[in-house]
Amino acid sequence: MSIPESLSALTTIRDFIRWGSSEFRRHNLSFGHGFGSALDEARYLTLHALDLPYDWPESYFAAVLTEAERQQVIEILQLRFNSRQPAAYITHESWFCGLDFYVDERVLVPRSPIAELIANQFEPWVDSGQVHRILDLCTGSGCIAIAAQYAMHDAIVCASDLSRDALEVAAINCKKHEVSDHITLYQSDLFDAIPKQKFDVIVSNPPYIAADDPHLSQGDVRFEPARALVAGSDGLADLRIIISEAPAYLQAGGALMVEHGYDQKQAVSQLFKKSQFVDVSCYQDLAGQDRITIGVKP
Repeated sequence: MSIPESLSALTTIRDFIRWGSSEFRRHNLSFGHGFGSALDEARYLTLHALDLPYDWPESYFAAVLTEAERQQVIEILQLRFNSRQPAAYITHESWFCGLDFYVDERVLVPRSPIAELIANQFEPWVDSGQVHRILDLCTGSGCIAIAAQYAMHDAIVCASDLSRDALEVAAINCKKHEVSDHITLYQSDLFDAIPKQKFDVIVSNPPYIAADDPHLSQGDVRFEPARALVAGSDGLADLRIIISEAPAYLQAGGALMVEHGYDQKQAVSQLFKKSQFVDVSCYQDLAGQDRITIGVKP
């Protein structure tokens, strides 16, 4: 590929970050898959194309690129704004709880506020010193289960997903983080194929988008697996099952923590109360939206 004449003036790392940022904004890309702005994502993709880490010192941004390097950067930036694919699917990497994960189109791009609960070892809803068994339902890439294993390395962690494809990605990440011997993966439609046992924490980022939500066809989530997003006509189909069946898999005093849509707080809280959970509360994400409901089994 020859470099277009219109881009011949771009020579340094800084030039390409600036150009990529401008093009991302011009193409009206959204940035809900790990990077908060056009500038951050342009920086990430430019450095990735050069096989450099995201935290590469800015003092090197004036470095002039070779023609081959310039072509590599142009290709990856153009792929992002022409295809509109999330950057994580282009580079096959994403971060969750400060950990690097392999991702592809078989799984959602990790971005759950559950990361904040893991960082606090699920306190104050449970005593972290008494958490011995954790279940991650709808694990996808395995990021929640693996991050929980890092945070609470003495706990036994299990993870499940209906999708065999997703479990293949989770297995890749378990191997990547050397926790294959510490995390048990189940192919299961929610609780159906999970052997009866008691957990201290059950955590889940299940499908919770309504089938007719326009974002499924118009937004960037259209690139992600629909079964990991859609849950019936109101988005609550899987949440109803999880909340109603979780008590049979929880120790007394154990907690269920489920992510949901920002406008589903009231409906989900009612489901928790219907299933006799106590101390039901809602956790807000960094944007101040009600995104995780938590209840304790009495």
